[in-house]
Amino acid sequence: MNSLHGASLHGASVVLRPTADGDTETLDRIVREPEVAAWWSVPDDYRDMLAVVVDGEVIGAIQFDEETDPEFRHATIDIFLTAQRHGQGLGTDAVRTLARWLIRERGHHRLTIDPAAANTAAIRSYRKVGFKPVGIMRAYGRDYRTGGWADGLLMDLLADEVT
Repeated sequence: MNSLHGASLHGASVVLRPTADGDTETLDRIVREPEVAAWWSVPDDYRDMLAVVVDGEVIGAIQFDEETDPEFRHATIDIFLTAQRHGQGLGTDAVRTLARWLIRERGHHRLTIDPAAANTAAIRSYRKVGFKPVGIMRAYGRDYRTGGWADGLLMDLLADEVT
């Protein structure tokens, strides 16, 4: 995959590109920020992710996974951004950019995303892209703050719904 370019409505736009070895330290620092660590565990590595870049600065990472069984073909998305860039529309831009690529270039008719049910900022961002709530997945993921289980919200987006 080459770089993908977004089109944010807030001035700055994101570039999504494959992660490079030099991104590891930055992404490791970001994923450990308290506001990010509340929702993300530290990945084993970042090689299967795309760096989210704004004005030449890596501000986070986004990843996707594809189900290739023709009967259930779809893709999933997950993202984290540095807390310093939250609330600027950049996560929305990154998700929208990747969603459009997965639909137009990879031929997916449906995408899913599964934020923690309590992550209202992420849910609000995904709604702006066109994702709709499907349902609550009870005790879905480990809450790294408490060690207990937390509910997740399954959201999906059909190809003709992306904004």
